[in-house]
Amino acid sequence: MNAAYDVVIVGGAIYGASVAFHLATDPDFDGTILVVERDPTYQFASTSHTNSCIRQQFSEPLNVQISQYGAEYILNFRARSGMEDAPALRLHSFGYMYLADTPAFATALQASQRVQASLGAGTRHMTRDQIAAAYPFYALDDIIAGNHNTVNEGYFDGGTLFDWWKRGAKRAGVTFVTAEVTGMTRTGDRVTAVQLKSGTEVACNWVVNASGPRGALTAAMAGLTLPVEPRKRYTFVFQAETPLDRDLPLTIDPSGVHVRTDGTYYMAGCPPEDDHPVDPTDFAFDHTLWEDKVWPAIATRIPAFERVKVINSWVGHYAYNTLDQNAVVGPHPQVANFIFVNGFSGHGLQQSPALGRGMAEWITHGAYRTLDLTALGYARIAANRPIVEKAII
Repeated sequence: MNAAYDVVIVGGAIYGASVAFHLATDPDFDGTILVVERDPTYQFASTSHTNSCIRQQFSEPLNVQISQYGAEYILNFRARSGMEDAPALRLHSFGYMYLADTPAFATALQASQRVQASLGAGTRHMTRDQIAAAYPFYALDDIIAGNHNTVNEGYFDGGTLFDWWKRGAKRAGVTFVTAEVTGMTRTGDRVTAVQLKSGTEVACNWVVNASGPRGALTAAMAGLTLPVEPRKRYTFVFQAETPLDRDLPLTIDPSGVHVRTDGTYYMAGCPPEDDHPVDPTDFAFDHTLWEDKVWPAIATRIPAFERVKVINSWVGHYAYNTLDQNAVVGPHPQVANFIFVNGFSGHGLQQSPALGRGMAEWITHGAYRTLDLTALGYARIAANRPIVEKAII
């Protein structure tokens, strides 16, 4: 590790790796990059607990475009990354199925479908009868309508994407160290150095906050506020005694539970009943959630799931943006060399190709050159002006 770097990235999981890779492989960037990660096992990182899904079903056009680029990047990973020995990534396009049980929700789904279709997404707005014809295993007595898209929407191998970004960044000269950032030196409108727990100080020209659920703690080191907090999200993998005869779309039930195909198994998830902020080290598991909330919801919606067996379960953390559950990216208005990539609220993995590229463009060129991410900037946080994204899970 050197005494100074052009860019110091705090956090080495999916966003640390994405920003580092895109920056290091940008032909116009000729600086040095340091990635500081406190836990190289990534045991508790949100990246390790993700369900690795991607969707175009958002109500905000920018979120749709971000995921469209993500899907294109995944499907053309070897060419996009420039790593000829990288594996091909597959996108299992079973799609998302949003189910509406009220007229207001059905109308909102119709409006979102029009936005998505105008941008080229394959989303269909479906009546209850159309849903029943395509997926006869659903119980739909309470359902009015739904939205579904089977084009470039579903599951992909996020772990492999992360691993190869990290590998490619190292090949391009990025330094990864196991250490913990405990402080920052701020001089006026710039952060000039970061301090490590070991006592080492590293000078820098740019700092990137890629700290996931710890993003607010990292921002505070520079004297900045960020409305991001850790929130628990639960995942259950189960086996059905009577498997379904076709892929199960990632079904968002009105109860708040979601369930999908997971290879030969199925995967369900949900927030806790009391969805409050937790300590970044709190991964205690609520073992009543399956019996009290998840299983009743999925067995009601899909009667074939009345006889199932849980084979794995875990709890991870969302980096939850309390303002509007959308990403906060780009420079701080008053501390221009402090870059946010935070607050994804469950959308982080699917948005990482576009936003890693965007941060590399900003650091290298001082502007977004492909997709304009200005709307996701910190200015809306300072102005308390939320982005109203209707499709939050």
